[in-house]
Amino acid sequence: MISVEEPRGTTPLKSPARSANGQEHFDSEQLRVVAIIPARGGSKGVPGKNLRRVGGVPLVARAVAACRRSQFIDATFVSTDDPEIAEIGRSAGARVIERPPTIAGDLASSESALLHALEELAANGHTPDVLVFVQCTSPFIQPDDLDNGVSLVLDDDCDSAFSGVATYDFIWRDRADDALPGGGAMIGQNHDAAVRPRRQDRRPDFRETGAFYIMKVAGFRAHQHRFFGRTRVVEVPELTAMEIDTPQELIMAESLASLVDPPSTELVGVRALITDFDGVHTADTAYVDQDGHETVRVSRSDGYGIAELRRAQVPILILSKERNPVVAARAAKLGVEHLQGIDDKISALSAWLAERGIDSRDVAYLGNDVNDLGPMSLVGWPAAVADAHPQVRSAARVILNRSGGNGAVREICDRILSGRRLDDPVSAADAGASSAAGPDESSARSEPAVPAGAAASAGPNGSRPAS
Repeated sequence: MISVEEPRGTTPLKSPARSANGQEHFDSEQLRVVAIIPARGGSKGVPGKNLRRVGGVPLVARAVAACRRSQFIDATFVSTDDPEIAEIGRSAGARVIERPPTIAGDLASSESALLHALEELAANGHTPDVLVFVQCTSPFIQPDDLDNGVSLVLDDDCDSAFSGVATYDFIWRDRADDALPGGGAMIGQNHDAAVRPRRQDRRPDFRETGAFYIMKVAGFRAHQHRFFGRTRVVEVPELTAMEIDTPQELIMAESLASLVDPPSTELVGVRALITDFDGVHTADTAYVDQDGHETVRVSRSDGYGIAELRRAQVPILILSKERNPVVAARAAKLGVEHLQGIDDKISALSAWLAERGIDSRDVAYLGNDVNDLGPMSLVGWPAAVADAHPQVRSAARVILNRSGGNGAVREICDRILSGRRLDDPVSAADAGASSAAGPDESSARSEPAVPAGAAASAGPNGSRPAS
């Protein structure tokens, strides 16, 4: 999972005040190292790119989370012209700097956004020594890599640094600058074409990943460019080095998320649980007798988990496309609300949440198949059963260890309860009224919470238009 805990080793910033024009004012805490994330609203390659989700989390929120987990970054700021990006950034724990339209277009450089942000900080009494420039387009930034780069600058080993991945590729380019790319004679750029040394006999080149750049603020102000003085590379693993500039790269990132992101054990801050039915409460199979009567197999342990969640006063809804009496029967047995025969799950879910005044970002949705992708995109905690469709697993922020009909619902209930205990010092069991489920559910023996581990942690992780 991607966490948003307070930065280690730093004092949390107070909530900023606002002036009459809505601009935020920041407290007077001394900030030595700041991260600035330029994230404008427009994007031609991937529309709404900075809000697109990877592993169930918006790209801007992923960037904020990486910065907040750094041991050296004192505060994280999102520079944006987009209200939705601003709100997501705040929710993830960043402070927001409103970017003027004059430096938010396609032709504006990232440097212009950074310089503007530094001016805003200076106007509020902040003169940081080190600037960490982070780009949302790199979804797998590792806090340890950020810390390695900041250490280089703080220790005066360099004036500027960038994230790079080692490459042994032989690079070629058109001999004629006016030729159609790849359409004419080629010439080697980083090698002698007549010599083909083995990989182990070559020195690597380093390719910029675009993920982050770290620099001394005084030098950046003087040069107004991210590269100046002594420049060092912060080598990052290739698995974490991808950058999203096209729809195809976004698809690739979604597929990689379950491999790169650390496993999630709790769903912190969840205030409601929505589930599909077939393939979630059931094993996505049915038994049909000679008279055409259909039955399904469910897990008794799911009932206990739901009873505990109800005892903690967490609303639960079964949202199913199926038109089958078994859905209503199981919902009644569990004592939870249900909506079935729903073709437009997004509209139904939005209406259900609006009636209860619940923010979709505080909701978990558990699904298994492609018709769950819509509602999963709406909530803050999209989750998938272990045997979910690959597209659903790619879109999930949390992938469970258990499959549908085999305790998946119990597992997500346990994780939500664990997360609520982390989020609230009051135990969920003491939260309020008890409302037991049916006899077979309430008498089911409690099973221990299932540990996470659906995804393996992979370890750490030029001038372009403004991000």
